[in-house]
This record gives sequence, C-alpha cells and structure tokens, in this order.
Amino acid sequence: MLIILKNKHTLQVDAFSFKCCIGKNGLSLIKKEGDKKTPKGIFKIENLYYRKDRVEKPITNLRCLKIRKNMGWCNDINYPKKYNKLIKTSTKIKHEKLKRKDNKYNLLIPIKYNFSKPVIGIGSCIFIHLTKDYKPTAGCIGIKEKDFLIMLKLIDKNTKIKIL
Repeated sequence: MLIILKNKHTLQVDAFSFKCCIGKNGLSLIKKEGDKKTPKGIFKIENLYYRKDRVEKPITNLRCLKIRKNMGWCNDINYPKKYNKLIKTSTKIKHEKLKRKDNKYNLLIPIKYNFSKPVIGIGSCIFIHLTKDYKPTAGCIGIKEKDFLIMLKLIDKNTKIKIL
C-alpha cells in the first residue's frame, strides 16, 4: 500500500482521497530543523500512537502504542543519540510532547524521515496526525479523525508514504 500526497491539500490512500494540510512553508527536498517544511521523498511509516484516554484503540494492522504522560519525540540537536527518536521526556532535552492538551496527537504515525541513522539538524518529528481546521503544520501532515480511521484500516507496517 502507498499513501500519496497528491498536492498540498490531498492525501490519497487506495481509492480514497482525503483533504489534508502540510507544513506552513510547503514541501522541500532540503529540510532543516524548525523550517516548517514537509520533506519530499518516499518514506516508511512507524507505529500508531494513540491516546487511550480520548480514543478507542483503532482497527488497524499497525502496531499500536498507547501515548503515556512522559512520552516525547526528541528534536534537540544537542542530543545526537536521541535525535528524532521516541524518548522519556526530560526538562533538559528539547522534544515534541506526545500527550498534548489539544487533540492533534490523539492519533499519530511517525513518518520515517531522517530515521534509521538521523542526521542532526535536517528535521525530526514528522508525523501524520489529526487536524480540525486544516491550518498549516510545523512540517507534518494533518487529516481529520474520520479520515485517519479509514486510512488505518487500509495500511500496514509495509506501507510507504510518497511526498512529492
């Protein structure tokens, strides 16, 4: 299965086209940490992370992990061994908190951009996550919850996302 970002407003999964939003500054092959750009390329996807206190465990073939209070995704260029990885939150390491007050991360799937051997400073924390209003993101792809739940039924651990 392939998830395709057709344009900055359309994510296609199989026969389904979903309205989406992307990074505030568009798409880029050359990405830097904090540039608010969505990276171009073909990437694998990671597990599904979900807020058990807000949503039921979705029907999906992806591995599902419950988001806990102390979970974060490291975006700190000063910690190369933890950069662009799931971490236990710490006050000294900059990170994207996964248990947020808003609902954006009730469901999220990390995109394996800059993932297996992360290069410091070229971007981290690129997710497919929820949106309510389609406002531009910090580099992620946002879709509505009802569309996310449909997508989860179609994809699995071998699914890739094509962002061109």
